Amino acid sequence: MDLVTNEAEEIIDHHEMIILLKTYIEEILKYYRPVMNGEIYLSGQDVCEMLHISKRTLQQYRDDKILPFIQIGGKIIFKQSDILTALEQNYVTNKAGY
Repeated sequence: MDLVTNEAEEIIDHHEMIILLKTYIEEILKYYRPVMNGEIYLSGQDVCEMLHISKRTLQQYRDDKILPFIQIGGKIIFKQSDILTALEQNYVTNKAGY
């Protein structure tokens, strides 16, 4: 029976695979959004990043009723489908053909 140490090639390969899997899992969790009843809910930060807008602009969109939102206590969330619908409804085409 051979003694297996941390310097064994087999152990090094397994260690590298574990590090790689850990990186993949962290990346997945970074962008994972749980689904509830088929709907994805986004935080204000998520919406700001999606639309490339500031928190203040997002606040203005809420105040102007441009983007629908859900408020539970002090927490505000957005349905992803509502954001996409608002984008589609406000789409402006370039009819001049430029």
